[in-house]
Amino acid sequence: MVGKNILIVDDEAPIREMIAVALEMAGYDCLEAENTQQAHAIIVDRKPDLILLDWMLPGTSGIELARRLKRDELTGDIPIIMLTAKGEEDNKIQGLEVGADDYITKPFSPRELVARLKAVLRRAGPSDGEAPIEVGGLLLDPISHRVTIDGRPAEMGPTEYRLLQFFMTHQERAYTRGQLLDQVWGGNVYVEERTVDVHIRRLRKALGEVYENLVQTVRGTGYRFSTKS
Repeated sequence: MVGKNILIVDDEAPIREMIAVALEMAGYDCLEAENTQQAHAIIVDRKPDLILLDWMLPGTSGIELARRLKRDELTGDIPIIMLTAKGEEDNKIQGLEVGADDYITKPFSPRELVARLKAVLRRAGPSDGEAPIEVGGLLLDPISHRVTIDGRPAEMGPTEYRLLQFFMTHQERAYTRGQLLDQVWGGNVYVEERTVDVHIRRLRKALGEVYENLVQTVRGTGYRFSTKS
């Protein structure tokens, strides 16, 4: 789990710093945001492995951000630990009901936080992002960063690789060009939507005649990866 990206969302800089120091000493990489707007931009751009989210934030509350993230299929699988001074049982239940994976009440010790964080990451699974993904004879191995087709290496550029990895881990759902830009290029990078079409064509070419039809055009929406015709 060392090297995982953890997003700390808290409007108090000293708390963010204290948490970041504890997590970095434990081998994690930290991202920081002081409000939900900053947090959402980072989440779209960087897709952190876990979010430490303060309940009380200026503007939109942490609980509302958690609800929004868990309802969105693009972010719903990111584990969330709520941080709050609220210790009442009903608030804890509310946090868990919107989809938070755990709940820790301030003040807390850095050791307790790290232990809870490790437990949530373990429950989130052996990083699905590291397990090979196979569809028929098409195999993508995230660890070696290789794609093979019926046992033979497939040549494709880094953007086509990221597109294929996203598609293979999010099958059977249509995505707009804007959503693909957010997930593959990163939300803070300016790329025209028509650029997606160019890379889709390159990806299909790399997949060859047998597998190019897995990347389907959804008229009026965008694209999906599907084994169904």
